[in-house]
Amino acid sequence: MAIPMTRMMVPQARPSLRLSHTNLPNSTRNFLCLCAPSEIQPLRPELSLSVGTHAIPHPDKVEKGGEDAFFVSSYRGGVMAVADGVSGWAEQDVDPSLFSKELMANASRLVDDEDVRYDPGFLIDKAHTATTSRGSATIILAMLEEVGILKIGNVGDCGLKLLREGQIIFATTPQEHYFDCPYQLSSEGSAQTYLDASFSIVEVQKGDVIVMGSDGLFDNVFDHEIVSIVTKHADVAESSRLLAEVASSHSRDTEFESPYALEARAKGFDVPLWKKALGKKLTGGKLDDVTVIVAKVVSS
Repeated sequence: MAIPMTRMMVPQARPSLRLSHTNLPNSTRNFLCLCAPSEIQPLRPELSLSVGTHAIPHPDKVEKGGEDAFFVSSYRGGVMAVADGVSGWAEQDVDPSLFSKELMANASRLVDDEDVRYDPGFLIDKAHTATTSRGSATIILAMLEEVGILKIGNVGDCGLKLLREGQIIFATTPQEHYFDCPYQLSSEGSAQTYLDASFSIVEVQKGDVIVMGSDGLFDNVFDHEIVSIVTKHADVAESSRLLAEVASSHSRDTEFESPYALEARAKGFDVPLWKKALGKKLTGGKLDDVTVIVAKVVSS
């Protein structure tokens, strides 16, 4: 379902504007810009996000809804996050979905906390600290400032791509210890924290499209497929659904030359030598939960 996000407009004119910058000398750090209300003009219209989401669980995890979790908030310019529960915990009789779901519930609850300061790092930290379930998860979180600044925090291999006029102009980079072992927040003290996150700040403009998702999307769908679907389908709910369905379909196709299979072979993972002698190679998608968020930058 598409979730239009609108924010209250800040008044366009004020009798005075106080500016502050910590890098200025003390004598000039604070100053008052006085002018008549009619002289203050907005630099640009305020921006927010119109969001569509779609999730398809791993075929073997449909009953419990998969191990991914996400949230979308209309707070300020808009906040989006995806967490992917690490499935290895199932070997210890721990439900991997509990950690990711609680992590996202905490992030959603704390998004307007004054101590968070509308900062991805602080929000990841506070949400992680508040999570008591046993387990671990990767996470990506994006917060839009109304002036058009997108702030991104990422731990692990969930991802985000920014599209403008049919081109990917920015993409996050996965964080891995080694192939198929991503950085992750955990209930165990030896894992990563927000201090290990990768942070990015990107300027966006009206009409830009943000595609965010768990690795179930990006392991199974190539960039050109993402661009094709997003540019052909302006409705964010429709494009998120189509991306998720394509990812899920590719993940079940054992002959598909997926991004995951190509990376595995590049890292030295392949079929046994006797199969190679028969001309075989490692192919196929990666069966996984698929979570997709598509957001269009719009004027508030």
